[in-house]
Amino acid sequence: MDEATARAIQREAADALLNRGVSIPLKEFRIPFRKRPVKLRVTLKRPYMSGLIEFARTYLSMGVTAEQMAAFDKEDQMRFIAHHGSKISRMIACAICVGSVKRLFLPPVSWFIRNCVEIRYQVAAAHRFVSLMGTDPFISIIRLAERTNPMKPRLSRQPKGS
Repeated sequence: MDEATARAIQREAADALLNRGVSIPLKEFRIPFRKRPVKLRVTLKRPYMSGLIEFARTYLSMGVTAEQMAAFDKEDQMRFIAHHGSKISRMIACAICVGSVKRLFLPPVSWFIRNCVEIRYQVAAAHRFVSLMGTDPFISIIRLAERTNPMKPRLSRQPKGS
């Protein structure tokens, strides 16, 4: 692994730990007498445990792996979008609506993503956020908990006890 890739991975890990999220554009609006369009952006943050469970449940309910999706032909892609398009928008909405407002805003945000956001932004957001999800952050925490477990017998003690 080269130095630039290692730094990018470290930067992404730091952003994930700080819960800065991933900023993505949702919609561009053209305003008269303005050179550049106005971009509506939103930040995808790592959801709380309930959101992670819902995100994972929705992802697993599709029953498709990334390798299978890469091998899709055009007909399979259209079939996948027809069957699972609303689930993809719901997964992205789970990443946008974090916290106690999730239940209130999840359906309208999901609808907005489905009807107003370009498909390339949806695909990029889903791909980027799925790459940030996983159990990798928990491995070091579990390792630390194993080491500091007060109920685990210490190796320095005699087999007879104290």
